Amino acid sequence: MTTAELTRYEIDVSDVEYIRHGTKPYLARVYKPRGKGPFPLLIDIHGGAWVNKDRLADEGTDTPVAKTGVVVASLDFRMPPDGQYPASMQDINYAIRYFKSRAAEFNIDPKRVGILGVSSGGHQAMLTAMWPHDPRFTAIPGPAGVDATVKCAVMCWPVIDPLGRYEYAQTLVGGPHAKHGDIWVKNHNLYWPTLDAMAEGNPTRLLERGEKCLTPNVIYLQGTADFAHPVPNRDRFIAGYRKVGGKVDLHLFEGVGEAFVTNDPTSPQARDCIEKIIDFVHRELG
Repeated sequence: MTTAELTRYEIDVSDVEYIRHGTKPYLARVYKPRGKGPFPLLIDIHGGAWVNKDRLADEGTDTPVAKTGVVVASLDFRMPPDGQYPASMQDINYAIRYFKSRAAEFNIDPKRVGILGVSSGGHQAMLTAMWPHDPRFTAIPGPAGVDATVKCAVMCWPVIDPLGRYEYAQTLVGGPHAKHGDIWVKNHNLYWPTLDAMAEGNPTRLLERGEKCLTPNVIYLQGTADFAHPVPNRDRFIAGYRKVGGKVDLHLFEGVGEAFVTNDPTSPQARDCIEKIIDFVHRELG
């Protein structure tokens, strides 16, 4: 079935508290199609260099995806100063288990779950997909018999090698792009406790270390003018993922930089990107 042939649904949008740390609630913005279901579920992890933005950031993507018959849950999670790595990873892992365990309430099929991540959210989403059982990430107790595995991952210009991006950002400090470099270095340092952590919680480098991981199918989307996410980092990840048997579909969008969908979801490139996401999600999740 092509994207154009998919049924279009009206959707209901609501905020759900999925976890609370101390007195602070953490919400998911849930986009729920009106229909018989059960529908597949897509968990959305927003970008913002691990320290900015919130669950509303990807509305321009989440709404059109949901209208094709997918429940989308876009998460808030702990960010500095509330928590460094791996706190956000624990929240994301728990959120997947939370929604799977409430499948009837949200009209979802818990066997058809994918994850989407944007920029730094792409890093967190991919790491979740590859290491859903890691004890550092499963530290928050949840419903028995439910895990955080996903069937596919949507990578929107991810920070796929955090240490590599940190090293790249440092080369910009003092040059014509010093402002960007300064901000990226600062945000890396806020989220990551150490350089070793940047290397450890790293989808690209865990592959290169030969560590065991899951390899759900991936769609990787990036603009050709993306200044924030270096091409060599992308190429290393794709080569490593394919080497261990993982499937990656790479789609490049001419002349646009990072966050091109977030910044203008009505642009031709953004519409094309969203259509490719929809096609991939329905192909992988049914």
